[in-house]
Amino acid sequence: MTPGSAAVPGRRSLAAVRFPVRLFASYVLVVAVGAVTAYLTVRLLAPPLYEHRLGGMDGTGPGTGQGHPMGQGPGQGRMLRGTFVSALNTALLIAIAASTAVAALVAAVTTRRLVSPLDAVRRATRRIAAGEYAVRVEQPGEPELAALAADVNTLARVLGETEARRTRLLGEVAHEMRTPLTALDGYVEGIIDGVFEASPETLGTIGDELRRLHRLADDLSELSRAEEHRLDLHPVDADLSALAERAVSRLAPQFDDAGVALRVEVPGPVLVRLDPDRVVQILTNLLGNALVATPAGGSVTVRVGTGGGEAGVEVSDTGVGLATGEEERIFDRFHRAPGAIRRSEGSGIGLTIARGIARAHGGDVTAASPGPGRGATFRLTLPIRGTGS
Repeated sequence: MTPGSAAVPGRRSLAAVRFPVRLFASYVLVVAVGAVTAYLTVRLLAPPLYEHRLGGMDGTGPGTGQGHPMGQGPGQGRMLRGTFVSALNTALLIAIAASTAVAALVAAVTTRRLVSPLDAVRRATRRIAAGEYAVRVEQPGEPELAALAADVNTLARVLGETEARRTRLLGEVAHEMRTPLTALDGYVEGIIDGVFEASPETLGTIGDELRRLHRLADDLSELSRAEEHRLDLHPVDADLSALAERAVSRLAPQFDDAGVALRVEVPGPVLVRLDPDRVVQILTNLLGNALVATPAGGSVTVRVGTGGGEAGVEVSDTGVGLATGEEERIFDRFHRAPGAIRRSEGSGIGLTIARGIARAHGGDVTAASPGPGRGATFRLTLPIRGTGS
């Protein structure tokens, strides 16, 4: 057996002792070492010092046998020394016993004061692991333990919020899937019962619902990657103005069909380090939402600009606008602003994904509106970095 392996059982046996016992024992050990050191120091130094002082009282020095104070001879000096040493030993033993007892009491109180908050943290972490995210640890007076308790409370709060979002997402996904599944179920049953014919039109409708489910699944996968910061980005130095024009060109036919004017205003090349496909995805989503919210005869304007170390793209429409407080809720999963002019074919999480992509670039997507019926402006901002970085 090697020395290292022989030491393992000892470490395990030490670790098996409870932490409060080990902490208390450490206090007592420190006191014991101090007491023994004090005893040995006094015991070794006090007799020689006593003899030196006693001999120096008449200038003859110790051990001469002459000039002892108060007429003492050598025998009486030895007797006095023995009496002194005996009294000193007794006093030291009593002092050590008293100090050890007091130190043990103080150590017990201090140990309890330190261990109680740790026990509370342990109980709280067990309850958090069991799913009780509402549990909170009372903060003790010690700054270090208070910081630990605050971290545990923060962990419980964040886990609770995550669980709430997960539960809400499951309900939202189930709700979004229910509509196309109900439609598919109705068409299939109608075809089986002979109510509907398996005509190209009926099959085309079924195909539309299937594509909607497929798009929902793709968007949910994209949303998951965005919220978990797992988006695949391939940044290059690109012209943000050119990307805005590309997105406008892609959706121009849909705007023409809806009778909505689409304009783009660019100041010239705006070089930004970004993933071109992802940024076009953001702009396409913003333009699609503007088209849904804008009635025929309205307009949507895309502006590119820079300022404050950022590059930005604004998509402004003359549509239904946003109510007060809707500017942030519009980015919630499956949230659809009321009053849309035409039905959206999206899954309801496009803006959530767009914001996630922008934040993965170090930017953001925000919304602003003067009020209902007065249009809205969505702004994509991206940090400007030196090209080639």
